Amino acid sequence: AMASLADYLTDDHNHCDELFANAENAVSERHWADAERDFAAFRAAVERHFAREETVLFPEFEQRTGMTQGPTLVMREEHDQMRAAMAALADHLARRAGPAYLDQSDTLLMLMRQHNMKEEQVLYPMSERVLDDVGDDLIETMRRVDPPAAT
Repeated sequence: AMASLADYLTDDHNHCDELFANAENAVSERHWADAERDFAAFRAAVERHFAREETVLFPEFEQRTGMTQGPTLVMREEHDQMRAAMAALADHLARRAGPAYLDQSDTLLMLMRQHNMKEEQVLYPMSERVLDDVGDDLIETMRRVDPPAAT
């Protein structure tokens, strides 16, 4: 068997967190070219992670459990909050507004931490229980998800 669903998605969170830290460090050192590159990598990784959940995991979970107004609804709403925060970060970065970037990035870090904790402690374990028989297939499908085109 491959990694569990929870392990696969938690590893993806950790990968995003690493890229987030790289971008933040580059901004705080005013290394703008690095910051642009690292932020773009972070944003693409997060959007890909969201797409993995929104197009593969969540629909499957909702279909199996019949819960469309449950945890997946909350997670989708939080994804949208984080998308808005990333758009603000992109704007601050384009204007070389370091302090504004770092301020917004503190907010995003808090959102991400709370969100990831809910997924890792509640949604992923639930998903593993209800999707046990298709876990490997779902991971394979998620591996193939392309990052959405940058907007």
